[in-house]
Amino acid sequence: MPQEIRELDPTTVERIAAGEVVERPASVVKELVENSLDADASRVRVAVESGGTESIRVSDDGIGMDEQALERAVRQHTTSKIRDIDDLEAGLATLGFRGEALHAIGAVSRLTITSRPRDDSADRGAKITVEGGDVGTVQPAGCPVGTTVEVEDLFYNVPARRKYLAQEATEFAHVNSVTTAYALANPDVAVALEHGGREVFATTGRGDLEETVLDVYGREVAEAMIEIDGAAVPEGPLEDISGLVSHPETNRASREYLSTYVNGRFVTADAVREAVIEAYGGQIASDRYPFAVLFVEVDPSLVDVNVHPRKMEVRFADAEGVREQITAAVEAALRREGGLRTRAPRGQSAPEQTEIDPGNRTEGRSDRADAADSTTADANGDGERSSAVRDGDPRDERPTATSDDGVSESVGTASTDRTPERSGPAERSESEDRPFGRPESPDKPSTQSETPEQRSAETPDAAPTVMATEQRRFGDDDPAMQSFDSLPSMRVLGQVEDSYVVAETDDGLVLIDQHAADERINYERLREQFLGETTTQVLADSVEIELTARESALFEQFTEALSRLGFQAERIDDRTIEVRTVPALIAEAGGPELVRDVLSSFVERDGDAAGTVEAVADELLADLACYPSVTANTSLTDGSVVSLLEALADCENPYACPHGRPVLIEIDTDEIEARFERDYPGHG
Repeated sequence: MPQEIRELDPTTVERIAAGEVVERPASVVKELVENSLDADASRVRVAVESGGTESIRVSDDGIGMDEQALERAVRQHTTSKIRDIDDLEAGLATLGFRGEALHAIGAVSRLTITSRPRDDSADRGAKITVEGGDVGTVQPAGCPVGTTVEVEDLFYNVPARRKYLAQEATEFAHVNSVTTAYALANPDVAVALEHGGREVFATTGRGDLEETVLDVYGREVAEAMIEIDGAAVPEGPLEDISGLVSHPETNRASREYLSTYVNGRFVTADAVREAVIEAYGGQIASDRYPFAVLFVEVDPSLVDVNVHPRKMEVRFADAEGVREQITAAVEAALRREGGLRTRAPRGQSAPEQTEIDPGNRTEGRSDRADAADSTTADANGDGERSSAVRDGDPRDERPTATSDDGVSESVGTASTDRTPERSGPAERSESEDRPFGRPESPDKPSTQSETPEQRSAETPDAAPTVMATEQRRFGDDDPAMQSFDSLPSMRVLGQVEDSYVVAETDDGLVLIDQHAADERINYERLREQFLGETTTQVLADSVEIELTARESALFEQFTEALSRLGFQAERIDDRTIEVRTVPALIAEAGGPELVRDVLSSFVERDGDAAGTVEAVADELLADLACYPSVTANTSLTDGSVVSLLEALADCENPYACPHGRPVLIEIDTDEIEARFERDYPGHG
């Protein structure tokens, strides 16, 4: 029997609709701040309690509302922003336009609005309350010019929605991000944010974007910002591009600091954000993101802002054209300020072979990586160490930071002044010390960079077309089939591109990513050490670290959790902390600056306290495992490969690196025969 179709009651309809507009406290803050800005406010103050779950208060000095306007404002689909569909199609000059925000907020909270018109000669204003959708009567109220909206007990009448709100720190982080975004978008408006009675940040409202960046991000970030010159923008759908982007060396592990605006509206438009990131190319690692405050202007008829319930996304008529213009503008700014370096070839140096000692894997990066650093620095020609010198997992590409004396140093990596000692087994046979696939020479080994003519010139008696080297024949001294505990038995044949080990198995071939393999080994050993006991290392000199407003608020919430990980730090002032100890495991490979990334990880991995600390620790160990791991483009000795495979076989999970990339790929005989079409008639 078919189900009965019934009409929902108005209360249910209101709460369903409210859920599309009001997702969390930050959604409320966004809608209310937009209303304040549309009301021509010169000052906006946001104050929240318990991350916004208990109360939110947004006050402004805008044009205000009289009693009649207040009564209409809380009804559904009432707005002063547009009149009909023609206004929507012609393009919007305001942030709000749907007439849903106040009605939706009132349906899932206890809402109070107090307002006094700017042009009213009366000495008092008016107040109205809405509780769970029930609208009260308008009452006289004493208040200054402007509007104050108070929201209490958000989702008190929607228990399911309230139940799934995140912890207080996470909810406030979202509130912080939204408020910061609108503060940056409106440097001529004084915006302040308060949490639990404590001011988090306040901008001056003097119209200076760089000063506003200083107010919300701090001096370190503000001094690293580069201005975008709209005159350098190529022709395209965008009429103007302006704003600030950070030098590649000033970045974070989160996208939170990519603030993008379309016609003054804060949006998370993929076309805009991805274009900014693309402009940096290989200058920052794939899991790092720059700071950006980017404004684009476009004909309103060429962008649709009505594609998302919370107006956070937009759709461009020519998204590809927008992407090209933004990428070109950001690249031009970075290049002008020396922020975009000429890309040096990666992994092209020819250092000595690397030997892997499976018993010493956490000491530092390989000799190969250090030599690559030196080569790239020379190629840059400016003495700087490029962050794009490691070619393995994208997380290998660590950013650099400039010290007070102007010398660039690696951030989050071991000091490159120290040459790591990688001692292999005490004795190796001649074949073990020979790189795979390289011919033997009685005088000197041939190198990949030599041409046949150069090699011929060294042996004048040889015919010009004959290489004067002894060819190694497969089968003459090939190693026997090796057995491993949790890997297929295999006979190692050599390396491809000095990056992948090639081995023969009973069923076909195996390709092993040497970086991913070593990374897995290092990760499991680091994890074993960490699970034993978190030991700390006292820094010889404590390090002061400047935080953004968001990071500073997170530090307040997660000081104890940081301590459990081994970071002992205390606040010096509102934006500066002093780090005194770090986890012993990262003393060489990491550094105090990791505190910033760890704080962001606590929010991104929202959950119970114990589970969050464990998850963050695991993520931290996975990243740290990259540093000492042998990189791609590294020539290995025969014996080192066998040692690597033996250590890999001892791992709990030898088939994937800690970031989830495969360690080895098997190609069975059937697939090989199919690729060579051995099943063709006559080859049976």
